[in-house]
Amino acid sequence: MRYLTRQFAIGALRRGNGIEQFLGGAEIDGEPAIRWVAISPMNRQYRISLHTVQDPDDDQVGDLANLISLNLVDEAYVGEGRELGLKEDEEEAISLAEHLMDARPDRWVNHAVAGEEYIDYVRARRDPARSR
Repeated sequence: MRYLTRQFAIGALRRGNGIEQFLGGAEIDGEPAIRWVAISPMNRQYRISLHTVQDPDDDQVGDLANLISLNLVDEAYVGEGRELGLKEDEEEAISLAEHLMDARPDRWVNHAVAGEEYIDYVRARRDPARSR
């Protein structure tokens, strides 16, 4: 099972592990892009960040944080994403991310697993029968 229940997502954050959710494709200035939202523990708070990167359309690419960011002005470091907010409570951080980005409560995954969602997304795009 890839997706975390709400309690498992909260537990992951409490243990110091990040969670994330693949949001799908977008177009930024005419360029194909993909986006995901992440929640990362940071200094006794939880950082909610949006990542928007170029879509390489490659089902062999699963490490999304290493793709070329389209939010470079918002990132001090590669893969950092654009900060959407900080919360001290795990539940509040998840709720804020869901509210701001229309993230689904049933689609959170552990850190670095959103890449698997991207691979599925690319394969479904190539084979429309898979997305049914």
